[in-house]
Parts: sequence; C-alpha cells; structure tokens
Amino acid sequence: MERIGLSVVVPLYNETAGIGATLDSIDRAVTAAERFDAEIVVVDDGSTDDGRAVVESHPSPVPLRVLAQANRGRFEARRAGLEAATREYVLLLDAGVTLESDALRFVAERLDEGEDVWNGHAVLTGEGLYVRFWQVIDHLAFGGYADDPRTTSFGVAEFDRFPKGTTCFFAPRALLLDAVAAFRTAYADTRHANDDTPILRTVAARRPINISPGFACVYRPRRALGPFVRHAFHRGTVFVDGHGRPESRFFPLVVAFFPVSAAAAVGVARRPLLGPALLLGLAACAGAAARRRPAADALSFAALAPVYALAHGAGMWRGAALAAGGRLRR
Repeated sequence: MERIGLSVVVPLYNETAGIGATLDSIDRAVTAAERFDAEIVVVDDGSTDDGRAVVESHPSPVPLRVLAQANRGRFEARRAGLEAATREYVLLLDAGVTLESDALRFVAERLDEGEDVWNGHAVLTGEGLYVRFWQVIDHLAFGGYADDPRTTSFGVAEFDRFPKGTTCFFAPRALLLDAVAAFRTAYADTRHANDDTPILRTVAARRPINISPGFACVYRPRRALGPFVRHAFHRGTVFVDGHGRPESRFFPLVVAFFPVSAAAAVGVARRPLLGPALLLGLAACAGAAARRRPAADALSFAALAPVYALAHGAGMWRGAALAAGGRLRR
C-alpha cells in the first residue's frame, strides 16, 4: 500500500487548554488512517502562556516539530508552517480544534478518486445559548449544506454558499503555497486580515473543494459573554477584509452597512429611546428568521442577535478604518 506524505500544520497562540486534545486527535486520526507518512508542525505565534511547553512535552507517535516566531498573526504562522512542511499534502488545523478519528481515513480513500482538496465539516460541541446561536447562523448562511450535510463539492461560483475555513483544511502543499503567495489584504497588519476567504477563493478557482461529514472536526464555540463579544468584534473586522470585494455575494451587504449604521447612530444620538427600539426590533427579526429552527434555537438567536450585531458592526467600522489606513500607507 502506497504511503501518502502529510504535514499537519498547527498555528498556536495562547491555547494551553486545548492544544493537548488537538494533538491527541491528530495522533488518533493518523493511526486510524494507516496510509499517511505524517509529521506535525506546530508554529508558536508568540504565545504568552504555557502552550509551547505542552506541545514540547507531548508524547506523540507522529514526528513533531515546534517553530517559534514573534506574534505576527495566524496567517503568518500558517505560512511559516507551510514553508517548513516537508510532505506532499498539508492539513491545516487550528489549535483548540479536534479532528474526528476517522477523518483522515476517509480522505485517504477519496484521494484514490482524485479528490485531494477537503474542507473540514465542523461539528459544534455542547449545548446552551451560544452553541445554539452559531447553529442558527450556519443554517441561515449555508442552509443548502447545513440542512442536508453530505459529501459534495463546490467551486468559485458556489463559494459563498458553503461553510468553509482554514480551521480544518486538507490540500496539496503546492496548491496552498500558491494560494498564500496570491493572498492580498486591505490591511497593513495581517494579524487583523481575513486569512480564510481570500485563500480559499483562490483554491476554489483552481480546484473543486470537497466537503463531507466524513471529514469532520470538532469546534468549541465561545460560551461566555466576554469571549463571544470579542469574537463577534473580530469577525466584523475580518468580514470587511474578506467580503468587501465585488466577487463576494456579501459585498452589497458590506457596502450598505456603513451608511445604514451611520444613519442609525445619528438617529439614536438625537432620540436616545430609538436605541432600545432598534435592538428590540432586531431581536424580533432574528427570532422570525429562525422560526423554522427548534424553539430553543430561535430564542437563543433572538436573545444574542442584538449583542452580536453591535459587536460585529463595531468590528466592521474598525475594518473600514484599517483599510483606509492601509491605503494611506501604500
């Protein structure tokens, strides 16, 4: 049986709590697949916790290397890992995300069919308000797949209608290096850039991206208000960078957001009572949008939608400021 070279690239930044489970899941998946001649490349992106020590003491049966760099963001950490990788294929996997045990065995079988680009099917763990919120987001944004998870593929034409991300992504190393080389951001500091959408759009223009519940990872969403708000703010910032481009189906939404939100802010400044009314209206609209979901999901979505919208919107304004600053520096 022919062996398949695989480098698993894991960017690491302050993930002491999750990195051990991530490495354990890689070990299990590589062992179950049998066909992979694998290595793990962890890139410590200037962590300030003990995550690197956890990695260095991990008793992995898979050869493991740790690279270190000053904090430059996930994109640069992934680039460093890709450049250091020595195998034909690369699996990008975020620290804190765990790979399902049969995921690599599934991919190994599909490689024989010429299907060599795979986006991980993300499984959200747990219950509660925050998990339900993200489940509704997935079904609203990507209902064609989320309502019927299956083995399928998409290209650049269907790109924005499928869940995707470099959180868990398998592809030939050469293809990923080309996509990283073509990467462009409107921001001067790539730590704030959208490091998923532009790269994967480039990949999708060259090769179909496959997705399946058979190639799955487990993602642990934020489950407290503070982390939830910070995450929403970050997503707003990267949303502008990733979708403030004419090729995205969300581009009209980005363009419309700024005058609409500015007008709302002026209205609230003049009539403060308008603020609570707008938030209640947003919650009602969110509940109506999720009406086909279970009642607990719809209520969770309605409760958190105003919080998410405020944080995400603030992040989008930050993104606009970063883009303006990036243009001034050029």
